[in-house]
Amino acid sequence: MSHTAHIRSHRKPRRSASKIAMRAGVAGGVLSTLAVAGASGSANAAEPVTQTLELPTLTADLSAQVAQSADVTQQAASSYELRAERDAAAAKAAKQAKADLAEAKKKAAEAKKKAEEAERKEAAERAARSAERTTLSASADTGTSSSSDSGTSTSTATGSAAAVVAFAQAQVGKAYVSGATGPSAYDCSGLVQAAFKQVGISLPRVSQDQSTAGTQVGLDSLQPGDILYWGGAGSAYHVGIYVGDGMFVGAQNSSTGVVQKTLDYDPPSGAVRVL
Repeated sequence: MSHTAHIRSHRKPRRSASKIAMRAGVAGGVLSTLAVAGASGSANAAEPVTQTLELPTLTADLSAQVAQSADVTQQAASSYELRAERDAAAAKAAKQAKADLAEAKKKAAEAKKKAEEAERKEAAERAARSAERTTLSASADTGTSSSSDSGTSTSTATGSAAAVVAFAQAQVGKAYVSGATGPSAYDCSGLVQAAFKQVGISLPRVSQDQSTAGTQVGLDSLQPGDILYWGGAGSAYHVGIYVGDGMFVGAQNSSTGVVQKTLDYDPPSGAVRVL
């Protein structure tokens, strides 16, 4: 036995030809597979991908539901339209009713005003006729007109003056109330103002202003319808109406009310003539 027989050889063992061939075949197959896969990938990358979406098909039930929904929507729209028409009609009717009411009130106020005016004229005419009958009766009893102690005129009132006198005399016996202007009660200036209103003359409301409302006249030349005042002109505290024959009518106070008295009962300070 050789002295080197126990040392292993450093040479690589030889591979058999069959193994080498097999490995070459496997490598070649792998390379072929990679080549085919690469080509296939390149081809796939070059071609666009197309995706197809399929829409759902309407079934009979779905169609019925759609139709029903459309009917409900149409009915709701019709309901809203009808409601709007009704609201518009109601608003129009309310506006017309308001206008009719205003017109009716206006006509009623006008009718009331005309009726009051007619009533005042009728009252003045009645008062004038009554005064005329009273004057005629007095003349028949005495046979002539009497003169007063103060020397004032005793001429019979005519025209507007007669109406003023008649109205004043018709209020005799009514109550005195401060601030009252009739028809059931008066204060002094309220009575004078109301009497002249019967003939269309608008006098101031208070005694001070009424004492300067006309032309100043002397107490010795009074005529029926003249306004008498007590106190100074422009500062009078009381007024009355001269009715002729030395008499006057005035709303004196709460104790006497409206009275007809002689000038001697309460001599006035002065007089103004409006008529």
